[in-house]
Amino acid sequence: MEIVIRSFVMFGFLWLVTRVVGKRELGQLSAFELVLLVTMGDLVQQGVTQEDYSVSGAVMTVGTFALLSVLLSYVSWRFPRTRPVLEGRPTVVVRSGQLQDDVMRLERLTDTELLEAARKQGVRRLEDIDLAVLENDGSLSFFQRSHSGPA
Repeated sequence: MEIVIRSFVMFGFLWLVTRVVGKRELGQLSAFELVLLVTMGDLVQQGVTQEDYSVSGAVMTVGTFALLSVLLSYVSWRFPRTRPVLEGRPTVVVRSGQLQDDVMRLERLTDTELLEAARKQGVRRLEDIDLAVLENDGSLSFFQRSHSGPA
């Protein structure tokens, strides 16, 4: 039973860490950050199981994490008002070709990173962007301005 309680605590802690770390960091992991994430996973495992390396301990831990994950998904689906808290909100970082500096600072997103992502999606200049959105998964979506004029 202690393993289940530890799993609840660590699940809550991991959820909080992912919310605090932010969308951008989770969406774009460097090699170092990936190693750090794997190390954190090992530390979480040690904190949950302590000296229990049994199969039943692993089953209880994984089962508890899976149950909590499904529960959060259900709560998010059943009660839409919880989504911003549980999943976050998409954030507008460019509006009408203008960087939203305060939002970008809050999301720790640099203009260099934004422009690199824009180029990867075929957008050449900041002025061509009508709207850029930092999605909940850390990816960037770009909506280009329509350039309708005389032919």
